[in-house]
Amino acid sequence: MEKLSSVLLVDDDSTNNFLNELLFKQLEVTDHLFTAEDGARALDIIVNTAGPDEPALILLDVKMPGMGGIAFLEAYRQLPAAKHRATVIIMLTTTMDARDLSRLEELNIAGLVSKPLTKEKIDQILLLHFQRSLPVSPLS
Repeated sequence: MEKLSSVLLVDDDSTNNFLNELLFKQLEVTDHLFTAEDGARALDIIVNTAGPDEPALILLDVKMPGMGGIAFLEAYRQLPAAKHRATVIIMLTTTMDARDLSRLEELNIAGLVSKPLTKEKIDQILLLHFQRSLPVSPLS
């Protein structure tokens, strides 16, 4: 499978970030994996990452202290188009408030995925948004 340029994991739970990072590394989805524990740090990463390392995929938690997922999306939309034209944003959720769901519809995310991330969920994201599949493992 052709690897993604990079993936950005945004979650305030360091255990989730660690487990998701481990999963992405095991599946060899990308050679460049960034993590942020809030939306402000994620914006810093995006602004300061140029060229081929710009995230192709952002997995974004909705509820975070400081700048949460929705505030991140609102700020992200204000960035120059060149900084986000090829990025797919998937919201990671455990539960969603109806107000959050309606606001997300306005912010043009690519989809919602329930936590925890699994190999199957990552494979679905890759297939749907990047037309790529994880290699079939003989141990699966």
